[in-house]
Amino acid sequence: MSNTTNVLAQGIEIIGSITFQNDMHIDGKVEGEILSESGKVTIGELADIKGNIRAGEVHVYGRVDGNVDSTRCHLNDHAVVNGDITTNVLSMVEGARLSGRAEIG
Repeated sequence: MSNTTNVLAQGIEIIGSITFQNDMHIDGKVEGEILSESGKVTIGELADIKGNIRAGEVHVYGRVDGNVDSTRCHLNDHAVVNGDITTNVLSMVEGARLSGRAEIG
């Protein structure tokens, strides 16, 4: 099985849950849950997420209004997260913003 990356491009809006197994890159708008047991989700700089994210690995470059539950979470310099983060490993680049609690470990 190949490691395919699914892409939700800018200009696409989804209302409802997204479930995936491989990796996903989102630059569009999502209003709903984003779920993956072990996949990696990248929230691009142009993305606007209103809902919870649960995935193996989460990289945030854009905006998330919701909770993040992952094994690894990385917030890049333009990331904005309004919600709680539960993760084993959290890394934040200077400039990232978190308005919520972080539970690590």
